[in-house]
Amino acid sequence: MDITVSVNGAARAASVEARKTLADFLREDLDLTGTHVGCEHGVCGACTVIVDGRAVRSCLMLAVQAAGSEVTTIEGLAPDGALGPLQQAMRDSHSFQCGFCTPGFVMQASAFLRAHPDAGEQEIREALSGNICRCTGYQSIIDGVLLAARRSREG
Repeated sequence: MDITVSVNGAARAASVEARKTLADFLREDLDLTGTHVGCEHGVCGACTVIVDGRAVRSCLMLAVQAAGSEVTTIEGLAPDGALGPLQQAMRDSHSFQCGFCTPGFVMQASAFLRAHPDAGEQEIREALSGNICRCTGYQSIIDGVLLAARRSREG
């Protein structure tokens, strides 16, 4: 099937198999390997991207379902190579260790903070509860998101 998708602000046209997932399309066809594939069942959150403003599990969405949509991947949060505010706050908080889950957490947190800029710790915990990290105790991840929210509010 022929599709056109806006990915990180650029229109991308491609022919894809009807059964190809959005995650595989991004990684294999567009060479955007920042979207990680973990469980391939929508449970771990590593493949989270933003589609039309909503965080979605790209392993559960078909590429053809994204036709005509605006997709933002982790690469789209730092198009010039510099860390975005959320990424910098998470770095400053030492939020991650191995980095495999990082893109999914950042994308989920990014979508959440856009919709809830004044969120508190409990709301952030609930919003990120569907993402799995096997290295941290999660507190440093929450700290990073809280720091990003505070910095955003302050200026």
